[in-house]
Amino acid sequence: MAQGPSIRDWLLRSTVVVSEESEGEYGRPPEERSTEELLEYGLVPVDKPAGQTSHQVTAWVKRILGVERAGHSGTLDPLATGMLPVATGRATKVIQALLLGPKEYYSVMRLHDPVPDEQLRSVVSEFTGPIYQRPPVRSRVKRERRIRNVYELEVVERKGNLVLLRSLVQSGTYVRKLIYDMGEVLGPGATMVELRRTRVCDLRESEHMVRLHDLAYAAKLWREGGDDSELRRMVLPIEAGMTHLKPVIAKDTAVDAIAHGSYLAVPGVARMHPGIKKGEVVSIFTHRGELVAIASAEMGYEEIEESGRGVAFRPLRVLMPSGVYPRSWRTKEELGSRENEDEQGSGSGSSPQQP
Repeated sequence: MAQGPSIRDWLLRSTVVVSEESEGEYGRPPEERSTEELLEYGLVPVDKPAGQTSHQVTAWVKRILGVERAGHSGTLDPLATGMLPVATGRATKVIQALLLGPKEYYSVMRLHDPVPDEQLRSVVSEFTGPIYQRPPVRSRVKRERRIRNVYELEVVERKGNLVLLRSLVQSGTYVRKLIYDMGEVLGPGATMVELRRTRVCDLRESEHMVRLHDLAYAAKLWREGGDDSELRRMVLPIEAGMTHLKPVIAKDTAVDAIAHGSYLAVPGVARMHPGIKKGEVVSIFTHRGELVAIASAEMGYEEIEESGRGVAFRPLRVLMPSGVYPRSWRTKEELGSRENEDEQGSGSGSSPQQP
């Protein structure tokens, strides 16, 4: 997203018109933010080195960029390497939305004893699709058996008892445990000896990954020489990390209400993805491509098309601060004051307007 089409281009391709079309009169595309603003709404897909915890790497990003807040999504074990998405500033409010998308890993499995290639391929096929998995003992979550989806699993290369695997899995799938369970089914057992994460949602190693020393050099160029070109290449707007969620575009008149935590009603929806179903987690944007909130769909696309009214989306996490877009709604106090004025007006002999 950072080097290709703009966020707005992606939005227009992904959505259809629900009500009257509008170009949007307010706001600014994420790509046009100043460097300081970018760091407040930033996303850095860090290439985590081996031997460091995810929390330590996140702390380094925070110190390198000089931001007050930083947080990561999807903890990697200290010995694992690869994609660690780190959000900065206000973007930390929505970084956990990356847990809703798939992740790709390359891992090295060591078989405890040789097994035939045909048997290995058979077990790989058996572990593709929905599987039962209990988190390992050294995990931060409750050790309950749960279902996880293995979307793709393939043998990339094999040399003796060492097998290079590529897996595309649902977030929350433990590849180490997946390899252990495969070893149990194979018979002799197996151990994971290396792990690298190469993709989180739509963030890919080949397009987005940033090494810490390169990030530090880019930050130095900006601070000491005013050259922010390298830094802007490495720090993505947080919107670039939300493309795995089906998008909704809110009308300008509805944006500030959402920023205050209000629901998005059907009349405030300008465009939306036609595949949105009730209960699905979606992203709400402005016409300019700014992320407003992560929300839950209270209605599906077809119901919104047919009803024309009612609550369409309920915010789960709000990113945009209030006051960025003009307010077009009234508080309860303002409504009460207006009612009092109407009552006083009718008492002085004027007749109320008919709707």
